[in-house]
Amino acid sequence: MQVTDSTIHIGLIREEKIPHDNRAAFTPQQCQWILQNYPHVQITVQPSPHRCFTDSEYTQAGIPLAEDLSHCHILLGIKEVPQEKLLPGKTYLFFSHTKKQQPNNQAMLQHIIDQHITLVDYECLVHEDGQRILGFGFFAGVVGAHNGLLAYGKRTGLFTYRPVHTCHDLQELIKHYFGIKLPPLKIVITGSGRVAAGILEVMGMLGIKYITPEEFLINSYAYPVYTQLKAGELYLRRSDKTYSRDDFHTSPENYECRFLPYVTASDILMNGIYWEEGIAPLFSWNDLAKDNFRIQVIADITDDTNGSIPCNLGDSTIADPVYGVDRISRERTAPGLSRSIDMMCVSNLPNELPRDASQYFGDQLMKYVFEELLQPYSTTIENATIAKNGQLTERFAYLEGYVQDRVSGQ
Repeated sequence: MQVTDSTIHIGLIREEKIPHDNRAAFTPQQCQWILQNYPHVQITVQPSPHRCFTDSEYTQAGIPLAEDLSHCHILLGIKEVPQEKLLPGKTYLFFSHTKKQQPNNQAMLQHIIDQHITLVDYECLVHEDGQRILGFGFFAGVVGAHNGLLAYGKRTGLFTYRPVHTCHDLQELIKHYFGIKLPPLKIVITGSGRVAAGILEVMGMLGIKYITPEEFLINSYAYPVYTQLKAGELYLRRSDKTYSRDDFHTSPENYECRFLPYVTASDILMNGIYWEEGIAPLFSWNDLAKDNFRIQVIADITDDTNGSIPCNLGDSTIADPVYGVDRISRERTAPGLSRSIDMMCVSNLPNELPRDASQYFGDQLMKYVFEELLQPYSTTIENATIAKNGQLTERFAYLEGYVQDRVSGQ
């Protein structure tokens, strides 16, 4: 990052996308630490009525507020920035949701290119081994697991919880779990990444016992249990019944899904598995319509509409997180109906624990990205840069058609 003077000005932008996100790239204390340890850095925060940390929390930490961030070289947000709010020629970091050619963000990316904005996408920041540096998956897993259990409790009338978003932070949620005894139930968890780690955290806090997949399928229990299915247990190559991670992601169409036996042995599915086009779904609509389909609640935490879960009919909201899907007609219904399966498909789950999620995100940003961002050149930053100097970077040249399609459609 090259600047004309010795001071690097960084701005925390207000989240403008609707519905408003309440997370922040840095907490007030993290901003304070940066200023103490990087004397050549200045941070300015754009005021926001929606951010989980109040404006006064930043000012009390010694961080100035300003509506105008035009003096800043680097601007940090969380979600996509409406194109009319983007400042020409600046460097932005946020989750752009453009690398998969998402239709909703075509116009934003074209505007970024037109305005010679440098776009660094958090999602594309990776360690040398290819693992993502930043993400909110752990807290999505925590909240999604809680919401899945809450949905099951409401559906059966066996227990109840308070919603996560009514808790100030994770510590208050943990206190809420004290003394709660769950009835016998069987939970199947998919995935092994950050989302799954968050789900497992809730399993541990509630004392839900792990059972191996083999035992889970054949045994009944007088207490709540869960099992976990990683990608190598869920997907096997059709030709030789083996699994290779690289081959699976290169040629997912050559793999079959082995999840079906679990639909007859589980009460709740907590889905944290990665999905993209070409990967087989966990089950089919026809499977859902069968009498032996036992699952009553699906917490689709990775939340891909019509993806690994066919009956994900679209996002729900934090305020109204669960909807029903009729097993036969395949239509959306109210939750809790006898012919329906209850779906929890909230796309912004970490917003229910925004202070903790922001703290974790900012920690990773400071440890692995911040110093790279201040250097004249960084391979880590360069590899995550989608647009620069009025054009797509070489790594993201495959988006050219995506961008040009938008131009021709205007």
